[in-house]
Amino acid sequence: MNRALWVVVALVAYPVGSMAVGCGKHEAQATAAAPAPAMKTAPATPIDAQKAEVGGPTWNSEWDKFVELALPPEMLSPEVPRDVKRFCPQFYGMAEADRRAFWAYFFQALAGAEAGLEPTVQAKHTQPEMMVKDEVTGQRARTSGLLQLTYEDQRRYGCDFDWDRDKLLKVDDPERTILQPKNNLECGVKILEKQIIEERKPLLSRTGYWETLRPGTPGYRVFAKQMTNVPVACGVKTSKQVVSR
Repeated sequence: MNRALWVVVALVAYPVGSMAVGCGKHEAQATAAAPAPAMKTAPATPIDAQKAEVGGPTWNSEWDKFVELALPPEMLSPEVPRDVKRFCPQFYGMAEADRRAFWAYFFQALAGAEAGLEPTVQAKHTQPEMMVKDEVTGQRARTSGLLQLTYEDQRRYGCDFDWDRDKLLKVDDPERTILQPKNNLECGVKILEKQIIEERKPLLSRTGYWETLRPGTPGYRVFAKQMTNVPVACGVKTSKQVVSR
């Protein structure tokens, strides 16, 4: 082969080979799974313990993982509003796994107050603020699932709900995306993150998303009763009557 031509071929071939090696390295890095964060199972809320005794719908411990894996770093940091200490005095000094468990318990308590821990619960409300049309469904607003959410939350918070798919299913079909515990709970984490991190509101706010987190309301009293068996690491003496899972 002519020497000049050989040099051209070599120069062209070299970066291609190097690129192939480099791509292979990046692909290996991309496919390497990030280690799962340390997690703990949350204790049982009073309503969960009561329903377990009578054979009613209970909290599935797998749902703890949905919450704990969805938590952004900010909800495990000092950015969390100080009123979290009302329920978990040692929050800021706890290990990360304990803070994740606290939030899993918090959302279990919220689901107990909002839906009695039943994933397929639907509700229509008579409050003026709820007597409005859902801009996604075109129907009067209805709240759904463990945390009583709406399809508009998909637009507001980027929740994984699909009205076009769900409208073909029965209202209480557990296959509806809004009723699936994973989607519902992950959406709840996004809503709370926006309130307490982005908007810097207290955990308990009169302008918060859930009525059950507004002090002085009947719903809040129900929620507060569920926050009586928080994880031991929170440093609160809990009732002997509530048994952890």
